[in-house]
Amino acid sequence: MKKQRVPIRFTGQHFTIDTPLIEDAIYLADIQKEDLVMDIGAGHGFISNLLIQHADNVLSLENDALLAAELKSRFKFYKTIDIIETDFRNFIIPQKSFKVVSNIPFSITSYILKSLMFTHCEYFTQGCLIMQFESAQKLVRQKFFNPYIVFYHTFYNLEFMYEVSPNSFSPPPKVRSALLKMDKKNCKSINYEMKDSYLDFLNFMLKFPDLPVRTALKKIFRKQQVREISKLHNVKLEKPVYEMSAQEFWACFKKMKKIVPSKLHP
Repeated sequence: MKKQRVPIRFTGQHFTIDTPLIEDAIYLADIQKEDLVMDIGAGHGFISNLLIQHADNVLSLENDALLAAELKSRFKFYKTIDIIETDFRNFIIPQKSFKVVSNIPFSITSYILKSLMFTHCEYFTQGCLIMQFESAQKLVRQKFFNPYIVFYHTFYNLEFMYEVSPNSFSPPPKVRSALLKMDKKNCKSINYEMKDSYLDFLNFMLKFPDLPVRTALKKIFRKQQVREISKLHNVKLEKPVYEMSAQEFWACFKKMKKIVPSKLHP
């Protein structure tokens, strides 16, 4: 029997070996035969092996040369999976609708989230990530201090599913893990060409997150306009900016684009 290569701990390689967990992630991501699905950091292929039973177009990404070679050998007779030896940060994602089911490398969590839900938000539709517990918690809390997290909540429903046992991995990680579900919202009003402008607006609003909403908005709008925004969108002007919802941020941004001259935008 071939001995599996033991992952090097400092690389963050802790492979998911829990079949019920993987099947749960695939189910929650609603993987269909016609879907393009990515497995980021495929390792020994535990997730990819189950993905090919549900989808006919699987991209299995692995940066480790020895692991990538193992994957190519394991799946060499399968036409529904492509093994790509690459660092995800160097991978050019196809410009088409795709989903992700992955036990992501914890060390590049922020990069992966930005790539999926910001850079490629036009194409990323749905997924489940096995990720660090604390990172998943930060993503779903209702107080916003990170502009990117507001952006994610504007376009996606993010749901903390449950904590994942260390015994679901080989070797067991020293940090806690969780399963996060992501579903793209059906927001026809979203213009993705405005995403950089929207992020600039969020950065401006959250520069001083403890400010009252009224004070922050008055840096962009006139007093009467602020009152109209509050009345129309039920925005509580005396609460701190970090307590605004993603929908409120988006409503204020759209109002700014409509009535404030572009030279006065953040």
